[in-house]
Amino acid sequence: MATNAKIRKAARYAVPVAVFGVVAGTIAMVPAFANGGGPDLPKMTAQQLIEKIAASDVQQLSGSAKLSTDLGLPTLPAGLLGGGSGVTGGSADPQDKIAQLASGTHTFRVAADGPDRQKLTFADGKDEYSLVHNGEEVWGYDSKSNEVFHEKAPADAGKDGKSSGHKTGDRLAASPQEIAQEILKAAGPTTDVSVGDTAQVAGRDAYQLVLKPKASGSTVASVKIAVDAKNGVPLRVQVLSTDGGKPIVDAGFTKVDFAKPAADTFAFTPPKGAKVNEGTAGERGKGLAEGKAKDRGLGALDSVPGLGGLTGGAGKGDMKVLGEGWGSIARIETGSTGGLKGLDDAAKDKNAPKGAAQFLDSLGEKVSGKFGEGRVLKTRVINALITDDGKVYVGAVTKDALVKAADANK
Repeated sequence: MATNAKIRKAARYAVPVAVFGVVAGTIAMVPAFANGGGPDLPKMTAQQLIEKIAASDVQQLSGSAKLSTDLGLPTLPAGLLGGGSGVTGGSADPQDKIAQLASGTHTFRVAADGPDRQKLTFADGKDEYSLVHNGEEVWGYDSKSNEVFHEKAPADAGKDGKSSGHKTGDRLAASPQEIAQEILKAAGPTTDVSVGDTAQVAGRDAYQLVLKPKASGSTVASVKIAVDAKNGVPLRVQVLSTDGGKPIVDAGFTKVDFAKPAADTFAFTPPKGAKVNEGTAGERGKGLAEGKAKDRGLGALDSVPGLGGLTGGAGKGDMKVLGEGWGSIARIETGSTGGLKGLDDAAKDKNAPKGAAQFLDSLGEKVSGKFGEGRVLKTRVINALITDDGKVYVGAVTKDALVKAADANK
């Protein structure tokens, strides 16, 4: 497949990031779901399909969607993070809702009218959460707690033509063209790109673009992106694991209409009696995340040898990327030693939460090699090797690939 040199160069280290960029962008804007057999469509090459996505000018839609995520994260023992499950359940802040997408199945109603107006409504039960981006305003409303999140872009936001000024609005404004750029970046020399079987997605005929790592060692077997045969809009994203089983991520439309949504779809007025929490564009997200991490006890991880560099603690945190594409591994120099012993001692300490040792064992196994000893912390996507000499190797690669990298860079 032909791509220009600049895209190929960028793809060397961007493939795993691009894959999850596609997933995140599609979740935020227009997820999709297959619901039928494959239609008979004219033949199309991968290059033609990518060009079709890039040429799509669809910016208006409404419909419903479903997202299923299975990252293989272990169940947290009560109290390990200082707050039970770590999900507040009563906050209107978008970051709290987005964090819940890391597992389980969720249903949505979506609407979009260009880059300045989008609406996403979580409809998992009788209680609903709505996130509305309308021009300079972003509103989040949690019906259960009757709380409202409000963020307004700074006066000079968007003057450079690149950003609305608030991260939440920018995330919701992800367009099919931006998603296509992520696909193009992923189509580098470490990736096989092809057109798979056709599909029906929410009653619409679709082609499927399939991305596969050329080399072994990645935890991702393939990424399948269903593309509307008529207008080139991405309709579904599936991320499949090399371990088999159900998809790591399966995000897609169950119903979609490309007509212009009514203007009042994006209007929002805080309900009477609702508590309104004002956000500060840009810096607010960082401060909130840091504050909640400390509140939930994550700050304590800084004191565990081998984890300081991962949590922004006192470790050096120097990072180097090893390999390329799907096999990229980040090596982080934490500046501490005794990582495995520190983890084990912390888990076995009499003051540690009940079940901490079992939780640590459920994350992964102890390993050894030329590098010394360490422990591999595992999910279905991202794995990390923490070594006794203060290094952390992390990537969307297998345990064997991490050990091999550690041996070669001891």
